[in-house]
Amino acid sequence: MPDSFVHLHLHTDYSLLDGAVRIDALMKRVKELEMPAVGVTDHGNLYGAIDFYMAAKKAKVKSILGCEIYLAPGSRHDKNEVPGRKRSSHLTLLAQNAEGFENLSKLVTEGHLNGQWYKPRVDKEVLRKHSKGIICLSGCINGEINELLLSDRKDEAEKSLREFRDIYGPENFYLEIMDHNMEAQRRSARQMIEWGKEYGLKTVATNDVHFLNRSDHESHDIMICIGTGASIYDQNRMTYSTEVYFKTAEEMRALFSEVPEACDATLEIAEKCDLKIHLDSTSIDRYPQYPMPDGGDRNEYLRHLTQEGLERRYGRDRALNDEVLQQRMEVELALLKEKNFTSYFLIVWDFINWARKHDIPVGPGRGSAAGSLVAFCLGITDIDPLRFELVFERFLNPERVSPPDIDIDFCQTRRPEVIQYVREKYGDLSVCHIITFGTMGAKSVIRDVGRVLGWSYGDSDALSKMIPNELNIDLEESVKKNPDLAAKLENDGNAQELWRHATFLEGITRGTGVHAAGVVIGASELDNYIALTRDKEEAVLSQYAMKPLTELGMLKMDFLGLKTLTVIHEAEFWIDKRVKGFRVADASLEDKNTFDLIKRGETVAVFQMESGGMVNTCKQLGPDTIEEIIAILALYRPGPMQFIPDYIARKKGLEQVEYSHPLLEKISKETYGILVYQEQVMQAANLLAGFSLGQADLLRRAMGKKDAAEMARQRLIFVEGCLKTNEIQAKVANSVFDLLEKFAQYGFNKSHSAAYGIVTYRTAYLKANFPVEFMAAVLSYEISNPDKIANFVSECFEMDIKVLPPDINKSSLKFAPEFSKSLAKDKAKALAQAAAAALPEGEPPPPPPVIDESIPNSIRYGLSAIKNVGEGAMEAAIAERALNGPYTSLEDFASRMDNRAVNKKLMEALVKAGAFDFTGELRAVMFAKLEQVLASAAAMQKDRKSGQGGLFDDFELTKKPTKKKGGKNTEPDEAAVVWSTDEVLGFEKELLGFYVSGHPLDSYRGHFDSPKLTKIAAIEEIDTKEKAQTISIAGILSQLEVRYSKKDNRPFGTFRFEDFTGQIEMMCWSDDYEKLKDVLANGAVLALRCRVSKDQKTDGNRVTLNNAAPLKPKAARPRNAGDPDPSLPKPPPPPPPPKPIVLRLNTKQHDVNDLERIEEVLSQHPGTLPVFIEISRNGSGGKARLELDPAFHVTPGPDLRRALTVWM
Repeated sequence: MPDSFVHLHLHTDYSLLDGAVRIDALMKRVKELEMPAVGVTDHGNLYGAIDFYMAAKKAKVKSILGCEIYLAPGSRHDKNEVPGRKRSSHLTLLAQNAEGFENLSKLVTEGHLNGQWYKPRVDKEVLRKHSKGIICLSGCINGEINELLLSDRKDEAEKSLREFRDIYGPENFYLEIMDHNMEAQRRSARQMIEWGKEYGLKTVATNDVHFLNRSDHESHDIMICIGTGASIYDQNRMTYSTEVYFKTAEEMRALFSEVPEACDATLEIAEKCDLKIHLDSTSIDRYPQYPMPDGGDRNEYLRHLTQEGLERRYGRDRALNDEVLQQRMEVELALLKEKNFTSYFLIVWDFINWARKHDIPVGPGRGSAAGSLVAFCLGITDIDPLRFELVFERFLNPERVSPPDIDIDFCQTRRPEVIQYVREKYGDLSVCHIITFGTMGAKSVIRDVGRVLGWSYGDSDALSKMIPNELNIDLEESVKKNPDLAAKLENDGNAQELWRHATFLEGITRGTGVHAAGVVIGASELDNYIALTRDKEEAVLSQYAMKPLTELGMLKMDFLGLKTLTVIHEAEFWIDKRVKGFRVADASLEDKNTFDLIKRGETVAVFQMESGGMVNTCKQLGPDTIEEIIAILALYRPGPMQFIPDYIARKKGLEQVEYSHPLLEKISKETYGILVYQEQVMQAANLLAGFSLGQADLLRRAMGKKDAAEMARQRLIFVEGCLKTNEIQAKVANSVFDLLEKFAQYGFNKSHSAAYGIVTYRTAYLKANFPVEFMAAVLSYEISNPDKIANFVSECFEMDIKVLPPDINKSSLKFAPEFSKSLAKDKAKALAQAAAAALPEGEPPPPPPVIDESIPNSIRYGLSAIKNVGEGAMEAAIAERALNGPYTSLEDFASRMDNRAVNKKLMEALVKAGAFDFTGELRAVMFAKLEQVLASAAAMQKDRKSGQGGLFDDFELTKKPTKKKGGKNTEPDEAAVVWSTDEVLGFEKELLGFYVSGHPLDSYRGHFDSPKLTKIAAIEEIDTKEKAQTISIAGILSQLEVRYSKKDNRPFGTFRFEDFTGQIEMMCWSDDYEKLKDVLANGAVLALRCRVSKDQKTDGNRVTLNNAAPLKPKAARPRNAGDPDPSLPKPPPPPPPPKPIVLRLNTKQHDVNDLERIEEVLSQHPGTLPVFIEISRNGSGGKARLELDPAFHVTPGPDLRRALTVWM
């Protein structure tokens, strides 16, 4: 094809927010133009290289993989400006063969890992080191040679040219020329042609392609603005020529008609490049081999470990004598040896074993790996595959070549430790995380394009909100689904323009991220196989996403973080304090308390059972066995959900269990004749038709893929097998096959469901048997989520667990179980009264219940959960408390803490949250003096550091404040403005997520006794699948926001509504809002009539307001006749007498000048109010309080307080 042309310099959308060529569209265009090959040279990366290679292979187009790398002006390690040079220049490199691609990967990796400075840069040293198999083009106008040439440094440019020629050899170094109607390019081209003749180098024509069609230029321009944060109206913004599109061979040859050899060179280079990449997702050639410390045989070592585990799991006698166990083990070990998967299992065993030894929680299993006995014996999984009838062939099919894939759940907070261990074991560059790519989504691209075009955020956001909230919906589909959107685009020219550009840019790669769990482990340093980069935290990251890594045969493992494991571990920590050695994994799977809790639907915080639908299902089913928990987890999914009513009815005997064939009873009796699991489909094919379990797995896969031709072939084999194996006639065999095919569409992996069913059971067990410890752990891992804290505190209330306010002397960093004597006595008294009331008249009351102080009855709020306090500062506060004893006052705390860590905002949060209530001082008083307290603390700390003393250093502070019975100081404190109850509660809600001192609805509790009211926490449980429901709720309104509809500018309201059980976001549409606007106000306590309907966006329930009425206070019904109602507000106390003035002096801070000033102030305000001076010596803990002579008594007033503030 002598008149053809090959584009060798091209940027796909993996040149993030710079290139706009989509790979699939490119291949289609190359085929249309009958070009023999096409190259890719994304900016500084190989992100899309394997996708490009695979797409080209599929399209039967030759691919040339390259990169436009960034070249440092000097050493890649120098991170300083070089006078007269740019920070980096461009150089075009193409991989000629496998060695060249490996070297290109190493170059790109070196730039990202060690040369990053604004751009991932390499230098000529590393170019020389990795030059083999690479063809080099001199670069675009931003190349080093052109940069020097165009800045009138021709000699330096020529020197650079000679260096590149020497590095790559004259046969592999080409002088790159372009023509985009720019004089600089023409000047460069003339010189390149001249140098080419002088040095015997060939020129090559390229077009620096950034978009596919000329008409794409405007949209590409907008994309550049998105990437640079510019607007199209910015005059000095970055722009590209309209010429950088994918030109035809005719256009390129016409453009370079004077140098046709430059176009011919593209064909020559394409012919030179012959890169073959071995792609095989089933290969394990690149998997690492487990390093044997003594050089022993890996297969024997695995057998040894498995046998040890078998005896540990089943007992020595059964392990040695049970033929089923031994046979299963032998079959699995033989397959692992045959397929060369031994190292894989040892690698997984090793890091899981390390995690367990370091007390890092590991999940019981995940996915089909739970079906392996070897995995169970090694401790990779923690679920007995024989006990739960799990099928090994569902995990590893001997009749299908596919490597094992074991995903592992670890404690969320300590997962990084396991990854670090693997990194240290196999080498820092042999282990990396996996990159992900974010694309421009439908809504975000509308807002982005709108900003660039000068739209206001409100207008572009309004347009984006017209796109339906459906997962993965695109712009084209959204127009079809929303007539209002279609009408706007029809009638609004500006919207049409925005939509046109947004449609072009939708789906373009926008940026990179990190896979939540994926890790690659290589047989050697990974840059031998793949290019690497770094994430924002400097961790090493693959440049290829999950799919290309799979095709390359790299070992990928998912190290997943499961918060539930962290919660379980935390609960075990607290339980161990009273039940030594407790592990929930050792608990019986037949605990009555656990099943009773699930039957009652009390599954808040129970793994995978928290949703309203699942709660209802549990109540209706009433599971009695772990098998039923496993089954309901498998059924509670879209699709198989339709079988839940039948499952429940059959369990309860309301519907007869029928089997298409008697042999199916053995397989599906556990699930009442319903084939819930994929394994049951496999077992049916095995038992009825004589399929091996490997063949049965292939049948299951075929059924899942709905391949008609394959299904017809499998049906014939199944029917023949049924006749041959069990003499089942064709009619029955076909009906059984139809049944299997039906359930195979919905069947779930039993191994996965069983493993997660165990986690569900364990959390339910902990909640049922150790509720305080469990809920403390649950709360501890929702510290950053105030809404969830409020929900779980509400659940604690329902469980009769008191959540105590934070206390700087009692609180741990996280939530902690605590025994409260006062709560225990109150409960014991209530129980005794109830028992006495139930006795026949004249019968003596039973003895009071024994209080076991080892069993916690409350949860203390964790300090780090308070909003606006840092975890580091609270860790320091707890460490200081442990070292030097409890804090005695606000002042003591401030003086003992480093004033660099404890600022005013932190102290305000602690005071408002009640952390210093133990002092007996009102929160408002402490809040008012914070500034002075912090200033005094800072001065004392400064004096301590400088070694200065004070007036009272030698004063013996032996006198302690006298205390009344009950622990309160007899000396009164200073007068202060008192916060209202609403203020106190508001601060608690803001900082803690819930109310501690009371609830704004306390005086309305009587209304909540009504059975006609629905609790907000129960709204999600309401069944709205068939039709909407009308309910009544009561509570307090907040966060009212009035908005106006775009359609008719009528007002409507959104607000938050809260009762004792939780809160909910609500909507009041225009018709109802106009009727109710006088009633709806922040802080209003109301009874609402609401409509609950299915929210199509979230699949949850949505609540809208229909009517509202104010509520008046109403006390709750007394619990015992004749007892005072605890919910009634207490009568207001008589006004307190004026409190004496207390002035506080510190021996390190104050001196005789202070005493003289105090005397002067007091003498100016004579009266009858006593004055005390409290003297303290810093560090000793001693205090003395002295009452001044009556001659210094005063008359209180604001002037006096202002004058004495510095000592109060």
